[in-house]
Amino acid sequence: MRKFSLVAALIILSISVPAQTKVEWFPAGLNIQPFTANFLEPRAGTSYLFNEKRLRLDIGTSSDIYRIESGNSVLSFGGDLFTFTRLRSENNFRFPVETIDYFFGLNSGYKITEGDRQYGFRFRLSHISAHLVDGRYDSPSNSWRENLKPFVYSREFIEVFPFYKIGGFRTYAGLTYLFHVIPNNIGSGIYQLGFDYYFPSLISKNISPFFADDFKVSSAGKFYGNNILCGGIKFGKYDSKGFSILLSYYSGKSVHGEYYDINERYASFGINLDL
Repeated sequence: MRKFSLVAALIILSISVPAQTKVEWFPAGLNIQPFTANFLEPRAGTSYLFNEKRLRLDIGTSSDIYRIESGNSVLSFGGDLFTFTRLRSENNFRFPVETIDYFFGLNSGYKITEGDRQYGFRFRLSHISAHLVDGRYDSPSNSWRENLKPFVYSREFIEVFPFYKIGGFRTYAGLTYLFHVIPNNIGSGIYQLGFDYYFPSLISKNISPFFADDFKVSSAGKFYGNNILCGGIKFGKYDSKGFSILLSYYSGKSVHGEYYDINERYASFGINLDL
């Protein structure tokens, strides 16, 4: 019933908009480009975690389903579907899968463009669940490695990310409210600040160095901070689809739900197909 109501509302909206407004189903590209250093963004790539001797494999996509353009403003509605997988690096080119996180949900974005400035927000309604898998299980000893046993990890939340962009520099804030979460010692609020800075004319229009940072505060019994700092080179238009090579440094609690209370600190090298 909810899905039917959403589709019906979009159909009514497309009929009722003024004639000078452009309405598009399944448009190309994204209204709001992913925030570079924010972890929960669509990615298709892999990262090698140096001092962890592990890999992370990201397979995800976001798509605008419905878009309304009127003057210098754009309103969009879309969907997200991501997976984030942790693999262990072993001899003979073996990479047992240890844990995987699933993310899916709906999003909406609103953007106003004035010359080289943009501002607006992105809203998401999402679900995340996490699972330990067979690469974490030690068959000879018939036990879970490091005595880390699987448990239920699940959260449903809404988030709002207002942003401001001028040229290749964009800054944003984030407020996330978890209205349902397991385990129940995880706090209901996540508070976030970040930026990304691309240099689209430094080398060429299709080769752009960049750096970005994302800092968030959340809680699990007590408050703690997570930080992701990254830099690299993007091939393709800096604010559109492309291919990135990047170095990242992460510190804080693990990004994977089954490890949510484990402190981690590592550098990584990654490649990514950017949406």
